[in-house]
Amino acid sequence: MKKITLILAFFGAMLWSYSGMSQSYFDDGLGKDFHKGRRDALRQQMPANSAAIFFSNPVRNRSNDVDYIYHQDPDFFYLTGLREPNSVLLIFSEPQMIDGKSVDEVIFVQPRDPNAEMWNGIRLGVDGAKDILGFEHAYLNAEFAGFPFDYTKLDKLMTLGFATDARDSNSKADLVDLIKQFKENAQFPEGFTDQSLKLYELIRTTDQESSANVATVVGRYIRMYPELAEDQLLLEYQKTSTPSEREAIKSKVPKINFDLSSLALVMNSLREVKTTEELKMLRKAISISAVGQVEVMKAMKPGMNEREIQGIHEFVYKRYDAEDIGYPSIVGAGHNGCILHYIDNNKRSFGSELVLMDLGAQYRGYTADVTRTIPSKGKFSAEQKAIYEIVLKAQDEAMAAIKAGLPFGEINKISQRVINEGLVELGIIKRGQRHRYFPHGTSHYLGLDVHDRGNYGPLKENMVITVEPGIYIPEGSDCDPKWWGIAVRIEDDVLITKDGCENLSGLAPRTVKDIEAMMAKKSILEDWVLPKLD
Repeated sequence: MKKITLILAFFGAMLWSYSGMSQSYFDDGLGKDFHKGRRDALRQQMPANSAAIFFSNPVRNRSNDVDYIYHQDPDFFYLTGLREPNSVLLIFSEPQMIDGKSVDEVIFVQPRDPNAEMWNGIRLGVDGAKDILGFEHAYLNAEFAGFPFDYTKLDKLMTLGFATDARDSNSKADLVDLIKQFKENAQFPEGFTDQSLKLYELIRTTDQESSANVATVVGRYIRMYPELAEDQLLLEYQKTSTPSEREAIKSKVPKINFDLSSLALVMNSLREVKTTEELKMLRKAISISAVGQVEVMKAMKPGMNEREIQGIHEFVYKRYDAEDIGYPSIVGAGHNGCILHYIDNNKRSFGSELVLMDLGAQYRGYTADVTRTIPSKGKFSAEQKAIYEIVLKAQDEAMAAIKAGLPFGEINKISQRVINEGLVELGIIKRGQRHRYFPHGTSHYLGLDVHDRGNYGPLKENMVITVEPGIYIPEGSDCDPKWWGIAVRIEDDVLITKDGCENLSGLAPRTVKDIEAMMAKKSILEDWVLPKLD
């Protein structure tokens, strides 16, 4: 009896907490009107007589009975605000009559469960999906299998694909089951995969003039996904040598109402331009990240280790109530900075090297991406300064050219030109020589993902992108050894405006003069001394 009383008391407390919960689980997070507006915007771009189907992210296992902290699929969060797994969202292009109700969208969520919530936190349940998320039509995920709707009557079932790495739990309504139930009810062709379905759609919608290119694509996919070699139609199409042969095979391709390609393009268009609400979240995440860079500049001194520097950055994030990091933190001293996605951060001590710091706070789901490269002793050497000034010039010239309408690829062309000219002047390369000292692109979109969705067309107002040129000269490079181990990346997050751009991460010093001046300032951490441990 005592045990039952405790459970009831706990459940009552949870109900009280539930009543005070805000959308996105933060008082200053995105509101339900934002997410509804995004669903309406998606619906406007959907073809007639279609549905868009979204599944939540899988739960990822870390080890044994411990899972990674759950991170919702960004598209699912963008459209719903839900941060829970084992859920499905259906959006219809036009209202459908289902059980006598006119329905244009419906969400399926996990049930409230006192025992599960005691261990892992409060669930929204059906009432929360209605009251907190703003859905008129919400059901338990266990009801998805028997949902009374005929998917086959729609011309298009648009989805981003089906997770193949989800773990099958004892629940009958986990992600594995939800995907299986949808495929059965929507009559997904047996034996088909995401890849084969995309290829069939590509073959079916391509004219004869472009069919040779498609045959090449099919061959590439077969090499990437060996299981596709079992599909005789795809094999035949790959081996064809004439347009007429390909047209004959094309006539055999069944018309299926599943579309695994179009929805990604629509989501790219929606998410690449940020709303006022999104820009508020991004500004906060980016400002927090810039402050982290400033505090590390003041705290940096020889003898520190990479993980210690990472900890200072992430402490600043937590101090500002950022819920997470947007991606694994990169802190690379010396040669480690030449490893583009170096996340070990385990170099225990360094002396006069440059330290490349690429980190970003996640604030209410939105992530920053800010990089600074600083000298561990507070002053750049002549060689370090020479490389740094080239990268800074490349960034300055790229940012000066940015405005709405500029082709996305032009940013990289400008940066590449400036860096190549600078390396020639220093004698590191010869004019026209191909090299790998700047091996990555200069820009990407930023938002819910650090490499956010977008179509990479001309820049538009209210896009947020990175500008991140770099030079990396690993040990043993084919140049004077005095340049070895120098790695510089300067990365800022900019908002595209009609006539230019706004540097949202400008709080963090960028120039040699400003960095050295900041590093000469006293750090609040100087008097923080921890006891020595054996």
